[in-house]
Amino acid sequence: MQLAAYLGALRRRSDPYVDSSSLEFQFRARRFARIRSLIDSVLANQQRCEIVDLGGTESYWSIAGDYLDRQQGRIFVTLVNPEPQVVTRPGQFRAVRGSASDLDLFQGQRFDLAHSNSVIEHVGSRDKMRAFGRNMRRLAPRYYCQTPNYWFPYEPHFRTLGFQYLPKAVRVALLRRFALGFFDRIEDVEEARDVVGHHDLIGKRQMAEFLPDADIVFETVMGLNKSVIATRGLNA
Repeated sequence: MQLAAYLGALRRRSDPYVDSSSLEFQFRARRFARIRSLIDSVLANQQRCEIVDLGGTESYWSIAGDYLDRQQGRIFVTLVNPEPQVVTRPGQFRAVRGSASDLDLFQGQRFDLAHSNSVIEHVGSRDKMRAFGRNMRRLAPRYYCQTPNYWFPYEPHFRTLGFQYLPKAVRVALLRRFALGFFDRIEDVEEARDVVGHHDLIGKRQMAEFLPDADIVFETVMGLNKSVIATRGLNA
């Protein structure tokens, strides 16, 4: 795919969790092969795989296609979000209200796999990202953590080339003036600052700092490193 066609497809405003024709959905579906390998490594040794999805939603797991249907009763996902969620498949999902950066989260509990897709860049400060990484490592022997790469030139949330490289004040000003990506124009300056502050991309170096025992690879598109993926336990 040529770069212009790729960027044009990304700019179309659709829900990437449910629109199977969107590029985001297709990338997530391809990434699921790595997640499935982690789940399969658990199920090879026990009957049930307990997953904690930090910042995840039930709709995200539609990328799994019929895999979850075939594994009914064997895979159970606990979704953690600061906002309340309602699950439609309580036999496979439960929703817990909480912060993925709270170091008291699920104290004394263990899961088989900790999962996170495009969340660490949203938690706020670098201290919160560091706490997020500690939770990923603490809650399960295996983990999968993906985040858009800061050094990929196209910012995926605001769908603008080079947006992440601009000074924060400029990003806030642009968001107050234009509808960008998933966001309508935001007139209130504090709200715009909050949105910009909760979309802080990181690169491989920061991912390695927050998850020092991870195997880290890039997801690429057209030879460019689109996202950073950190896993532990893939070969366990």
